[in-house]
Amino acid sequence: MKFSTRITLLAAACALAAAALSLPTGIYARQEERQRKATRPSANASPKQQKDASQKAGSASRVFEQVMGAPDRSIPRELLDRAEAVAVFPGMLKAGFVVGGRGGSGVISRRVTGGWSAPAFFKMGGASVGLQIGAARTDLILLFMNEDALKGLLEDKLEMGGEASAAAGPVGRTASATTNLTLDAGILSYSRSKGLFAGLELKGAIINPDNNLNEALYGLKAREVLTGTNKVSMADVLPGVITFPNTLARYSIK
Repeated sequence: MKFSTRITLLAAACALAAAALSLPTGIYARQEERQRKATRPSANASPKQQKDASQKAGSASRVFEQVMGAPDRSIPRELLDRAEAVAVFPGMLKAGFVVGGRGGSGVISRRVTGGWSAPAFFKMGGASVGLQIGAARTDLILLFMNEDALKGLLEDKLEMGGEASAAAGPVGRTASATTNLTLDAGILSYSRSKGLFAGLELKGAIINPDNNLNEALYGLKAREVLTGTNKVSMADVLPGVITFPNTLARYSIK
């Protein structure tokens, strides 16, 4: 090959490299996004699953709005602003005669820059033994106050009172007198039953991800939804589901 030909080929290669380097960063971002989506299982929620998810997110949103609508007996904003994640389990059923149990389902969103993540779906169950009779429906709200508490949530299951320290959360306009509580307890728990809202010391309840529903909606497990391993675009979230993080954002955003 002649020397002049080699120079020409080398110059062409350099020009191509320079052109590639000058491409807008947005092009690379779009390419990475397409590649990420290509490696993620596709969402394939049935109409029934979409309706179920929307109903759960809608119920959780209503419960949270109703609780925060009573400033004198709501979750203190100071605590909500510190929370790493918020869980709402509406209409938890507790029933029993000597041996009792509780069960229900709900949604959890994690704080992200400028708002809250797409909600992941979870189930809660558990058992208790004691002198009890009757049945009641209770709305349950959990604040995950630090990374350790959030890490426990992202395991296959989380047992309250076991590896997770859950304390009754304070209510009212200020939490200044309960600073130590927020530091010592990884999770603050609240309940509402028959119109009364108060902190609840929760023990024996087990939280598990509802990954059948999470994978149907997002193509992801709960852990991936909440850690951002494969970030869920809010544009891809059902309108009935996105109402939950939008509701949280009305009361705490940073």
